[in-house]
Amino acid sequence: MRLRSVLATLTACLAAAACLTAAGPANAQQNAQQSRACSPRVALDGFSDALDKTSYDGTFVGNFSALAVDRDGSLAALSDRSSLFRLDPRTLKPAGVVPLADETGAPLDSEGLVIDRDGTRLISSETEPSVRRYSRDGRILDRLPVPGPLRVAPAGRAPSNGTFEGLTLLPGGRTLLASMEYALSGDSAGTVRFQTWRRTRDGRFALAAQYAYRADAGLGVPEVQATPDGRLLVLERGFTAGVGNTVRLYLADPRHATDTSAVENLTGQDGVRLIDKTLLTDIVTCPSLGATAKQPQPNPLLDNIEGMTITGYGKGGLRVLLVSDDNQNATQTTRAYRLRVRIGGPRRLRVRVGAHEAARNVTEG
Repeated sequence: MRLRSVLATLTACLAAAACLTAAGPANAQQNAQQSRACSPRVALDGFSDALDKTSYDGTFVGNFSALAVDRDGSLAALSDRSSLFRLDPRTLKPAGVVPLADETGAPLDSEGLVIDRDGTRLISSETEPSVRRYSRDGRILDRLPVPGPLRVAPAGRAPSNGTFEGLTLLPGGRTLLASMEYALSGDSAGTVRFQTWRRTRDGRFALAAQYAYRADAGLGVPEVQATPDGRLLVLERGFTAGVGNTVRLYLADPRHATDTSAVENLTGQDGVRLIDKTLLTDIVTCPSLGATAKQPQPNPLLDNIEGMTITGYGKGGLRVLLVSDDNQNATQTTRAYRLRVRIGGPRRLRVRVGAHEAARNVTEG
């Protein structure tokens, strides 16, 4: 009986060992995925500092404020020092640069970028603010109208260096949306306006609805990107000296938001429905993956993240690329971040754009 018990025990142990061995790779893969998780809905695939403090064709590579996928599959990266770079989508290596200017030849504080369906570039500047259309070689082709209150004071009610930061084209290509970074004078703190334009029959853009979005206390909105179903990925960002950056990624839904274009002051007591938002992740919770910081940060991975684009989508969710603006500063880093973001699906979403609605069936794998 004793020998039989020993053999039974040995057999059970060997069977258990075999089970553990067979499950090992699956567990390892699961653990690897979990080790890159920032939250249940966001994972960090990796980061790159390859562009930091480099130059291309005599132009400093950095100061990045926006990203977009071009029609040929390359990446367009906008510098707020009036340069538009073309990058290899895999290596991020620069392959071209185009200088930008306003109608007088003066440089822009260029912040938002959209590649339109004909390949022209829609670029926002927060100096006035403005949205201009450029040819691929940097010639101005058009300029969009801007509501008076959104202009920088004293012409309007916007703070200097706090106007159009994000720019995105909604699915279908008929509606353009720009996000203000900070609140207008007279609006409650943190309540920023999202302005839209509707494409006309001649291909130009006319002013359309405006919506209100409330950023977290102390944060502004540096970037916004439309998802395939018409919702919005919204970056919120702030900086505290001696502490570092705060960067959060939200999913925003404009379906039930009030058109605020005729609302003079957004006080929080005016019956206005804000754009609904859901936190996807705070970047501070992402694994650092060996990143280092040149100044104090709550996570060494963090920097002044300002640009964002969706590079694709599939069973793992949206593939999202972020980039930081180093301000050509020795204590900051030009860093690219590759994320996988799950926004949920399938769903049917009605997206209101001005007086029009578009219904779409959207499935995220």
